[in-house]
Amino acid sequence: MGLFDKLAGWLGLKKKEVNVLCLGLDNSGKTTIINQLKPSNAQTQDIVPTIGFSIEKFKTSSLSFTVFDMSGQGRYRNLWEHYYKEGQAIIFVVDSGDKLRMVVAKEELDTLLNHPDVKHRRIPLLFFANKMDVRDALSSVKVSQLLCLENIKDKPWHICASDAVKGEGLPEGVDWLQDQIRTMRT
Repeated sequence: MGLFDKLAGWLGLKKKEVNVLCLGLDNSGKTTIINQLKPSNAQTQDIVPTIGFSIEKFKTSSLSFTVFDMSGQGRYRNLWEHYYKEGQAIIFVVDSGDKLRMVVAKEELDTLLNHPDVKHRRIPLLFFANKMDVRDALSSVKVSQLLCLENIKDKPWHICASDAVKGEGLPEGVDWLQDQIRTMRT
């Protein structure tokens, strides 16, 4: 069976597996986004706050994603760094309607980007400016400015406006991430 697995891999028939970290402050929509990316028959109806972390899987046309949905509650954020080394991509979710905590999100992002397990790696960063359906939500351009994303020069990054509840903006983000991962692995 090993020969057939290798042959399938060479022909591109076997899905490549990739570990993705999903980070962001609590209540930003991380779990809802991951839930939307799963097949409809595997989606959960009731989303509850993540305690610690959970592991979810979903597939695209060419990749099999294992997503580490990390709790964004203050007391759990120190757990994030234990997973940086294994992550091949990062999804960072920001609540666009939570203007008061945008500074905290930027601080957490800066801590992430300066961590030794992330700092010197060319790891793709996908940002979701989530909750675009909320009244007075900041645009993805404004979120990008507040997080100073233009200062990230050594890693590919992309920001997508999203509404996780409706699934809007998610396919575009995952397509970008998939393209980045494929180009990095070749």
